[in-house]
Amino acid sequence: MRQHDSDMPTRRQDGHAAPVHVLLVEDDEVIRKSIGMVLERYGCQVSSAPDGLTGLELFREERHDLLLLDVMLPHLDGIGLCRRIRETSQVPVLMMSARGDSLDVIAGLEAGADDYIVKPVDTTVLLARIRTLMRRATFTASAPQDDGPGTDASGLLTFRNLRVDTRGLEAQVDGRPLALTPTELRLLLEFVAAPGIVLQRQTLLRSVWDYGWDGDIRVVDLAVQRLRKKIGADHIETVRGFGYKFRR
Repeated sequence: MRQHDSDMPTRRQDGHAAPVHVLLVEDDEVIRKSIGMVLERYGCQVSSAPDGLTGLELFREERHDLLLLDVMLPHLDGIGLCRRIRETSQVPVLMMSARGDSLDVIAGLEAGADDYIVKPVDTTVLLARIRTLMRRATFTASAPQDDGPGTDASGLLTFRNLRVDTRGLEAQVDGRPLALTPTELRLLLEFVAAPGIVLQRQTLLRSVWDYGWDGDIRVVDLAVQRLRKKIGADHIETVRGFGYKFRR
């Protein structure tokens, strides 16, 4: 794997910087150790597991900031593991697929993964994806938002039964708080900041996933699909051949 000179982000804990804690679940020992060493070299704390069930146990026992899951795992595959994790947590999840197979990718994203990377893993790409996911998670936890169009002084936006707090970074449907992943929250904020405006998939890749022209638009489509299930399908309209539009 190629090396990269960028530093990894840190999370804040009690006012101090703390290393990002990554749970790596990969059954190939050589790949598991090599990725683990790279992540540790760039300042991450790494816990690793050789199969899905062991990974689930570690996830339940320790606090992790990001999960890196292989799709093909013994006992409990990465897709099943992601589904189990999403039952209780919105922690960022990055899936690894051996061939970038469309079915694997789509199944992983539908299960709740935020992004995926193709094996053999390029270190430069892996570190970039992790940095992006951690920035998104840090943004979700603490970053204030600029007031968008129609936002009142408190930063609250209301669209029928959907209420979005752009400062507190929370959303409710019919008064019920929504459990959104960092990616889903970033996506929702992009939509509510531009109601009635068609947002192209490539635009969303740049603004939410930090991808340029070479990003995979499937991550956008699947994330929109998941977001629709949580906020209600009628809030986001598909504009065929262009992208998506948030209804006023």
